Amino acid sequence: MTAFSACFRREAGSFGSDVRGLNRVHQFDKVEIVQLVHPDTSYEVHQQMIDHVEALLISLELPYRILRLCAGDMSFTSALTYDFEVYSAAQQKWLEVSSVSNFEAFQTNRMKIRFKGEDGKTQLLHSLNGSSLALPRIVACLLENNQTENGIQLPKVLQNYFGSCNID
Repeated sequence: MTAFSACFRREAGSFGSDVRGLNRVHQFDKVEIVQLVHPDTSYEVHQQMIDHVEALLISLELPYRILRLCAGDMSFTSALTYDFEVYSAAQQKWLEVSSVSNFEAFQTNRMKIRFKGEDGKTQLLHSLNGSSLALPRIVACLLENNQTENGIQLPKVLQNYFGSCNID
């Protein structure tokens, strides 16, 4: 399942250069990827979701890295989370653009999403969630990392949509 959604953040007390501009906007759009799967396949599906997001970043020709979060950096609902970060040339730092998480049965237990196994016993599905890419940060990194003397060189995957190789 996918969902295009407008996201809203309330950042009470936030201030400073880290939260200005496209770094920490209060409203942004993103595409969520969600899967409800059999517990036996949830980690295989999780890897497929990770591969999907990585393929998006590769196609956009952006410098990126993937971080496996430690327990202290994950929400208590997640069993395993990977963050994707893209390098911001202007800010000279890595910005998170996606997270892909396996929540195992935490969310499905609360939603009571169950199935009957072959043995007839009721079991909980596993839920997985990822953001395909946070659009404001991706746009910023595309503009920052692709500057040339002749304007901004677009990645090949976007050139047909834009109708040009460059933004002049």
